[in-house]
Amino acid sequence: MSQPGRPQDPSGSLDEATQQQLIQEIGRVIVRALPPGWREATVEYRALGSHQELAAQLIAPNGTAIPLAAPVEAAQLFTRLRQGMYQPDRGTWVSALYRLERPGSYTVDFNGDYEPSWRTAPPAGAAAEELSRFPRPASATPAWLVAAPAAQLRTAEVFDDAGRPITDRPELDPTELGPIADYLEKAPIVLAARSYDTDRLDPARTPSVPMTFHTDGSWVWPGAVGYYLRQHGVAPEADLLAHIRDQGFRIPEVTEPVRDQAVALITGEPR
Repeated sequence: MSQPGRPQDPSGSLDEATQQQLIQEIGRVIVRALPPGWREATVEYRALGSHQELAAQLIAPNGTAIPLAAPVEAAQLFTRLRQGMYQPDRGTWVSALYRLERPGSYTVDFNGDYEPSWRTAPPAGAAAEELSRFPRPASATPAWLVAAPAAQLRTAEVFDDAGRPITDRPELDPTELGPIADYLEKAPIVLAARSYDTDRLDPARTPSVPMTFHTDGSWVWPGAVGYYLRQHGVAPEADLLAHIRDQGFRIPEVTEPVRDQAVALITGEPR
């Protein structure tokens, strides 16, 4: 089997003038979202891999912090700035705190070394994705980033001990069959063979069972799972089915390190 090629994430640097323009644009976006009469506000952007958080607060005269809805456009600009400030010898920052005071003063503090106070814990594999997107030497990599846990992948059972598809599973609602099959078939392929396997429920057919392996970052399954569902109505195992429903039938982004981990799980080779 071969491992399909995957494009690398681009990470083009920005000169200091362009960085300052972005920082000022972020400030303008934030100010437009603030209520009339504001005096002081802070916005913090946190990111690790593709995990992002944006938190905004209005600071009252007595020092009380009042949560505000953060403008989505600011997150997009922070993302561009984070990528543009990447340096090969130190990576890029993982959090930025933007402080504004009326009428027009601001400061921005960037943190590339300490783990942010996450509102929601980043998913497994986010740290590995961070280092894949923004490589940095070991001397510039903090321990919390190196020690982050890898994704815990589960594999789906397809065949019984006799090598036949497991069919004694509850039937699916017909309205779910298409979305579930699409999920199984369209999730990223991490290994693939050039040939097809025999349909074990209809051996007379021309071999058409895809000899592939897919992952969504939580599960790994062979292409046979989607095939037997689509062609014979054989449902996936219950836990995988529940996981797909929990995802809302939407395939999440799967990082390159997690794909590599899936390959290692399939082949039994350390990576």
